[in-house]
Amino acid sequence: MFSDIIHSILNIDQSLSHVLQVYGIWVYAILFFIIFAETGLVVFPFLPGDSLLFLIGAFCASGEMNVWISIIGLIVSAVLGNTCNYFIGRWLGKKIYAKNYRLIDKQALIKTEKFFEKHGGKSVIFARFLPIFRTFVPFVAGISKMNFKLFQLYNVIGATLWIMTFIILGELFGNIPYIKDNLNTIVLIGFAAAVIPIVVLSLIRKIRKNN
Repeated sequence: MFSDIIHSILNIDQSLSHVLQVYGIWVYAILFFIIFAETGLVVFPFLPGDSLLFLIGAFCASGEMNVWISIIGLIVSAVLGNTCNYFIGRWLGKKIYAKNYRLIDKQALIKTEKFFEKHGGKSVIFARFLPIFRTFVPFVAGISKMNFKLFQLYNVIGATLWIMTFIILGELFGNIPYIKDNLNTIVLIGFAAAVIPIVVLSLIRKIRKNN
């Protein structure tokens, strides 16, 4: 039973219909926790994010879920998640680099810190749309002791834009048969479209420095 629950959570972007039938209104609590954990606990960057929000939007469009309960609850969960991650980062500080924590991908953490240094506070907003980065950026912000009020401003803006964007896209396009059948591919394309410009800009900067 426990393994079935874990499997459902890890693959909820593919089995949301079944979860909704089994747990009813409690599905909201499950979804809110997943978004909180993905953004708030640095050991869970693998949980579904964008694809899950898109799917929730599709279910809202079909009337199976309430759009306003979903939007408000998800935004609150995302904000609280980042806030939690920020304070974990402040608490652990630089100790995370000195010790070998198996549950934390140190290479991803180092890349995220470089991303944070280049883009500053705006990275808290941008990272919302980048899997992996959105889990590590608030953690790095905490480690860097970013001003908390400024962090929360970017946090709320980023969470609102992220949730609203994917819920609306899900409502508009989620129930189109072709998109519904190829959701994972579309999410991967979206991820590539977001990451490639950052990689290209980084390469251009390195070339300019070398010249």
